Amino acid sequence: MNTAGGKPVRPRLPSWLKVRVGLGGREEVAGILKDLRLNTVCAGALCPNIGECFCRGTATFLIMGRNCTRNCKFCAIGHDPHPPAPEPDEPQRLAEAAARLKLRYVVVTSVTRDDLPDGGAGCFAAVIEELHRRLPETEVEVLTPDFNCDRAAIERVLAAKPAVFNHNIETVERLSGEIRTRATYRKTLEVLRIAAESGHGIPVKSGLMLGLGESDDEVRQTLQDLRTVGVSIVTIGQYLPPSAAHWPLDRYVTPEEFDRFGEFARQLGFSAVASSPLVRSSYHAGELLHGPTPDGNGR
Repeated sequence: MNTAGGKPVRPRLPSWLKVRVGLGGREEVAGILKDLRLNTVCAGALCPNIGECFCRGTATFLIMGRNCTRNCKFCAIGHDPHPPAPEPDEPQRLAEAAARLKLRYVVVTSVTRDDLPDGGAGCFAAVIEELHRRLPETEVEVLTPDFNCDRAAIERVLAAKPAVFNHNIETVERLSGEIRTRATYRKTLEVLRIAAESGHGIPVKSGLMLGLGESDDEVRQTLQDLRTVGVSIVTIGQYLPPSAAHWPLDRYVTPEEFDRFGEFARQLGFSAVASSPLVRSSYHAGELLHGPTPDGNGR
């Protein structure tokens, strides 16, 4: 990274990361979320695709509050070691939002809740079950924390029958201990292995960011490790620091490099791969699982 006066300087944003902000539909989505007191990772994590997704009538719901008990150096989500208890009616409010938005594919993620005995697995299950009850034709993908690698918690989520179980590895093993709080590279692999070998037959997904200081060989090794434990869907995107206080950007990875990593992942046998600068874990998630449809909603 370039420096000026001893301080890191973020490189100029390249053209392939400049996103046009759409307006149509965005206010409607934001209004529904506000009315039902719901959080999204789109806003909480400062996702660059928020304009596009809101205009398409999609959102990734963030459950169990707005603040995380962990404080990872790459993440924009707020930190609170003692967050308030999850709201018991959140599953019903979330299902109502999905109904109003006419969603056929819902992605649900959460803050990490180390303060809860099951890490929030019961909350995930309750949301999945309520969505299945209210919208039986709608599929639900979950992007979970590691639940401290508690097998019973992972099984509780899987038993609710999400369409996809996603847990992100985030970065390569060398950097993981510096960037993540409490989570470890090997713990993530174990969570993914448990999910893949559970017998539920649910596709297992993971994702990593590039541009944190990893080498190409480390990226390839991470992809190999994910495939070895049974991950079948993988996303690869560009890391963008939320602020100057977060982990510094090492570099912008070019679209051509993303293409090469994507091809390498396909050669490893992943059934679905999304690899480009603007890719995020839940971006076009339904399309990644099923392939695009004429209306672009992935079903």
